[in-house]
Amino acid sequence: MNIREKIETKEKQILCEFASLSSNSKGRVKREKKCLLRTDFQRDRDRIIHSKSFRRLKDKTQVFLAPYGDHFRTRLTHVLEVSQIARTISRSLSLNEDLTEAISLGHDLGHTPFGHAGEQALNDIHKGGFKHYMHSLRIVEFLENNGSGLNLTFEVKDGISKHSKGRGPIINSRIKIATLEGQVVRLSDIFAYFTHDLDDALRASLIKESDVPLKLLKFFGTSHSERISKVVTDTINETIKNNYKKVVISNTMEKNLNRMRDFLFQKVYFHKKLKHNFDKAKGILTDLYKFFIENPKKLGEFYSIKNYEHSLNVLDFIAGMTDEFAMEIHKTLYMPKKWSLKSFDD
Repeated sequence: MNIREKIETKEKQILCEFASLSSNSKGRVKREKKCLLRTDFQRDRDRIIHSKSFRRLKDKTQVFLAPYGDHFRTRLTHVLEVSQIARTISRSLSLNEDLTEAISLGHDLGHTPFGHAGEQALNDIHKGGFKHYMHSLRIVEFLENNGSGLNLTFEVKDGISKHSKGRGPIINSRIKIATLEGQVVRLSDIFAYFTHDLDDALRASLIKESDVPLKLLKFFGTSHSERISKVVTDTINETIKNNYKKVVISNTMEKNLNRMRDFLFQKVYFHKKLKHNFDKAKGILTDLYKFFIENPKKLGEFYSIKNYEHSLNVLDFIAGMTDEFAMEIHKTLYMPKKWSLKSFDD
């Protein structure tokens, strides 16, 4: 028995009956020889961490565009916080922590530069629209690894493609997520962003603690750790009460999360100081999209074009940019350069 097989055997012994066993995975589109050391879900996690798309998350916006402060969240720190929260819940429920971690780390690979402002820009201008969660799936299936994709398991891809909520229902019975681990990540995503976005908004002085409704402060607590503990404990207790039929939260928690989310949209995400920059960011991506659509040969100077329709190549290129790279390319294409006389030898 090799190490992987020992881990798979241990999963059967310690995980609950509702957990996703790596040995029972529905597998990959392309069949591969099994690893001697790692389970399929562990391999998926490692492939995501070593991908180019994952590394680029460190320079992509969470809420604040290219912030000067060292302590503001980026898209990378967001997915790490989601992973920590989701793993805590999964471990407490005796679910598969490796699967949870892989979904958590991969769920935002498809985010554009400039966060949701960039997503709105590409969704408005690209004929087929744009959703970051579907682009995350496209990255792991087709774009990474020089166009051959990461060949992840069905369970990881399912969790990645169904994690997003936007302003939709937190608990949505119409979205069928194949695993409890995927359901954990979907909830952990909102837990992470409501707590850290509130934290960052306070740090940036966009809002004061006194601006937050007193009922929400009393319910969630006044510190970051209190808020995380509150939502995590509620999820674990309610899921156990529900006999693991679905990962759920209490009605009281759901109502307060919706109230907190509404507060963040009204007072933070649409704050005039942020909106001014978001409008500029949307303009940058709109300019870039139009330029490369109209200049196909120029695209090849910056991007190793894949065998897709031109507008889709343009979309892939722009969606994969970091904030800084998008601004630099825009500057290169649209800002005039200083003209100078060349010096000639006699």
